[in-house]
Amino acid sequence: MLSRRRFLASTGGLAAAAAVLPAQFLSAQSGGALRSLSMTTRTIEVGGRAATVFGIVDSAGRHGLDIYQSDGFDVQLMSGIDTPTVIHWHGLTPPFALDGTEVAQALVAPGGTHEYRFALEQSGTFWMHSHHGLTEQSLLAAPLIVRADADRGIDRQDVTVMLHDFSFTSPEEILAQLTGQPAAVIGSGTAAMNMGMMRTGPGSIAGMGNAPTTESMAGMDHSAMGHGAMGGMQMDLNDIAFDAYLVNDRDLSDPFVAQVDRGTKVRLRIINGASSTNFWIDLGALNGTLVAVDGMDVMPVFGRRFEIAMAQRLDVEVMVPGDGGAFPILAQREGDRARTGIVLATAGAEITRLTSEAEKVAPPVLLDLERQLVAATPLADQSPDRRIAVDLTGDMMSYVWGLNGRTYDERMPLDVATGERVEIMLRNQTMMSHPMHLHGHHFQVVGLGAARLNGALRDTIIVPPMESVTIAFDADNPGEWPLHCHNLYHMAAGMMTTLRYL
Repeated sequence: MLSRRRFLASTGGLAAAAAVLPAQFLSAQSGGALRSLSMTTRTIEVGGRAATVFGIVDSAGRHGLDIYQSDGFDVQLMSGIDTPTVIHWHGLTPPFALDGTEVAQALVAPGGTHEYRFALEQSGTFWMHSHHGLTEQSLLAAPLIVRADADRGIDRQDVTVMLHDFSFTSPEEILAQLTGQPAAVIGSGTAAMNMGMMRTGPGSIAGMGNAPTTESMAGMDHSAMGHGAMGGMQMDLNDIAFDAYLVNDRDLSDPFVAQVDRGTKVRLRIINGASSTNFWIDLGALNGTLVAVDGMDVMPVFGRRFEIAMAQRLDVEVMVPGDGGAFPILAQREGDRARTGIVLATAGAEITRLTSEAEKVAPPVLLDLERQLVAATPLADQSPDRRIAVDLTGDMMSYVWGLNGRTYDERMPLDVATGERVEIMLRNQTMMSHPMHLHGHHFQVVGLGAARLNGALRDTIIVPPMESVTIAFDADNPGEWPLHCHNLYHMAAGMMTTLRYL
């Protein structure tokens, strides 16, 4: 088995990991021309107030990447920000050295560059985001769309819907309030996945509501806790009260408007890039067909409301009526009335002002949709060679989260072997849901509680309180891969480990 010490010794340490990894961690490069991506600082307007945030743009200033599968992934990442970080290509399955985490490579320093070259194994809706510290919360994230070559010239419009939660309070201060640690310690450059912080007492942290003020501080969202109930037990739904919820950098006071044609099919590529928020997608007057989740095709599911957990993606197709109009596509926070959204509008359509609060509180995001999903191309039918149980542990009061009772600093990596079919049962022992993400693989959801199913292929799965989800995957991409909760603050407080094999 590959121990972490042997791995670091073989690579010469993280700083040289990408350059000297053994051959089994690399694949043939795609050999295309390099595309530039730049991490940058920019200003957006939220609720009529200017906010300085990060961004990731291409050479033409467009957010993220939109490429065809045959183009390959040939990217030079350049840093124009003042903090070291690394960008993870969420949902892609590159060789380990090119995954974009500090487990696999050195951080990209301010003014520095890093190259990534690999073939694209699949098309779909993916995204990119910081995987160091808490900069993801400050919008260091962007869409990553890989189009199938068969889609060239297809008669369909695509609209990318990138969701975020936003606060005028720094993420370091938010985490300090949640954990009881000084913000100066949290903001000292320590990686989020290395924090695993303890707290001396529960304290009392007031949620701040939606109206931004200079004096307000984001913190634990007591108002949204206890809205959900499961078998008589009360769930903790939301950690943090944010100032706003955004789609494509805008809130509903000035929503993003996508111009669409009458009588045409539109594919909504919905990405939940929020750091600590699950949403319900409401298509309003339009009927939708869900055709893919996390970039992987599923058998069609029809409806107007679909849940989406942190880091997940939904590809939903809608038909714009022949007589045109304006059609809001809304995203409402679970356990809350707060919402955001965009508007699909045909030429000349009147756009009605939308409020940032719904009439009713949204229910919890659980596994209702998951039970309906069937993979279009499931894993080959095979008995598992290895079964692993992983307990999700922690609580809101101490704000120490972990896996199998251990924070990342205390972790015991999950060891498997190349070529194995692996099943992992994720058992949530907490009263809060956790969106669990495994790097480097697509897994199939094969169990919800005691029930077996032939579910969707995914890279991120929500595990509700006191429930279990079983995932299966083939160990065919060697490395030491992060497995973690994609609630940024849960990961920062310890809910992360690694899965490793040669």
